[in-house]
Amino acid sequence: MSNYLDSWRELPAAQQPEWPDRGELDKVVAELSVLPPLVFAGECDNLKAELAAVTRGEAFVLQGGDCAETFAGATADDVRNKLKTLLQMAIVLTYAGRVPVVKIGRMAGQFAKPRSKGTEVRNGVELPAYRGDMVNGFDFTPESRIPNPERLLRAYHSSSVTLNLVRAFTKGGYADLRQVHAWNQDFVSESPAGKRYERLAREIDQALAFMHACGADPAEFHGVEFYSSHEALILDYDRALTRVDSRTGEPYDVSAHMVWIGERTRQLDSAHVEFFSRIRNPIGVKLGPTTTAEEALALVDKLNPDNEPGRLTFITRMGASKIREHLPSLVEKVTANGAQIAWICDPMHGNTFEAPSGHKTRRLDDVLDEVAGFFEVHRELGTHPGGIHIEFTGDDVTECVGGAYEIAEDDLALRYETACDPRLNRSQSLDMAFRVAELYRSS
Repeated sequence: MSNYLDSWRELPAAQQPEWPDRGELDKVVAELSVLPPLVFAGECDNLKAELAAVTRGEAFVLQGGDCAETFAGATADDVRNKLKTLLQMAIVLTYAGRVPVVKIGRMAGQFAKPRSKGTEVRNGVELPAYRGDMVNGFDFTPESRIPNPERLLRAYHSSSVTLNLVRAFTKGGYADLRQVHAWNQDFVSESPAGKRYERLAREIDQALAFMHACGADPAEFHGVEFYSSHEALILDYDRALTRVDSRTGEPYDVSAHMVWIGERTRQLDSAHVEFFSRIRNPIGVKLGPTTTAEEALALVDKLNPDNEPGRLTFITRMGASKIREHLPSLVEKVTANGAQIAWICDPMHGNTFEAPSGHKTRRLDDVLDEVAGFFEVHRELGTHPGGIHIEFTGDDVTECVGGAYEIAEDDLALRYETACDPRLNRSQSLDMAFRVAELYRSS
């Protein structure tokens, strides 16, 4: 089995750190390889079954969280705020969109980021680029930017803390549907989206009271299934956390329920695609506007040769100006081939620009326009718009412009806190949820 899982080592692997001491990396990898799993294979199979329902057009995916998690963010308050925002979005989509929602967080493992350049220059000083807390530090100093294998262990332990908190919140009463008002208490008075959510919460209260009067109180009302995901970028980390399931004898990457391959690392003959072909988790692939149908179908053949529903998700990231042009032929040809694929829209990564202040940002209108284009394409083709994949935070940051509670470019410096790309704040996230619910109902 070891040779089977290590075939990727013979292939080119993009976006890997230049570790200064390979022996130190080997020690860390050996330690990781005997640590307990962060998730269980059976949970991965449960998510695969839910994604199979998405593939059949019976459910919708809400996948979101930080662009890049930080070790400092693995606190109860930070995790609760992100979870609360995702739960509120899911409530809007479920109730207003009238569709079951599969909830997947970019959480408990999203500690590494691909970079377009290997170095960063400030005031004439050139240092290695920040590649996420799993690899090096955010501070712009030579010491901070040296890749450090010990950070792989910190990523594991931070992921463990985050997952423990998520499980406590989702199973310990916090995710009970009777909490729909409590999730909003600190928010409704200040935000147009919060006020709209509160009206929806009152309707849910009335529905719950009616069902209770009828004697109905299903277990699904008192907790939620929540799954973790991340881009499996640093292959040494994800390989070290791959285990053979005792039930089936199949290998699973137990660092997360779902892992995905990024746009920069999806080459068919690459180490990432080879590694992903060996594990049995549900997996995703990001597809940008240059993706051809032939490339997509080759990925299907490599990553899902048995055409198993729920196994493979394509996450399109085209940009608002390109999605209506490039997505139709991709979806049409992949569908005509009979491929069992869940289609998800990432409307964030194709819509980034630099404001005059130098801040990297996104316009909420562009993000929403890409989602609208995604729904239009699927409606015209008679295929299922399976979900959205977004970067958001539960805090009132000022990183993306627009929204009902308007953020202007001049406001970006007020609370620009991301470690990498700009995220939607809580109000903007709810704005998006209501818009997506409208699009889904009309699709």
